[in-house]
Amino acid sequence: MEIIFKIIGISLITTISILLIKPTKPDIAMIVGLAGGVFVFFYIIDLIEDVFGLFNYIMEITNLDSKLFTILIKMIGVGYITEFSANLCKDSGNLAMAGKLLLAGKLVIFVMAIPIITSLIELIVSIMP
Repeated sequence: MEIIFKIIGISLITTISILLIKPTKPDIAMIVGLAGGVFVFFYIIDLIEDVFGLFNYIMEITNLDSKLFTILIKMIGVGYITEFSANLCKDSGNLAMAGKLLLAGKLVIFVMAIPIITSLIELIVSIMP
């Protein structure tokens, strides 16, 4: 619970710093925003490790194919990285590139989901009489 307060603190300090620096040095303000995002990402890594532990536990108790969980984790990673990158594009004023990046991320996630969809269809077909 205390990690969210650290993340909020870093985010607020970064935002205030950007607001103060941007009128005189917009290029440095963008670097400050990127650095703040990197610090937040480092705090989030601990939470991501907990999520991986949960997925491993679920794999153990369900005896499902580990490839499906690996694909799921990769899909989540692609989603977060795409959103983070698109937000950086938006912050730098490049809304068109942010939109294209989000579309590309969605398409990559869809393509990655094909094995999961196929497994689900095979499961449904095997259950049907």
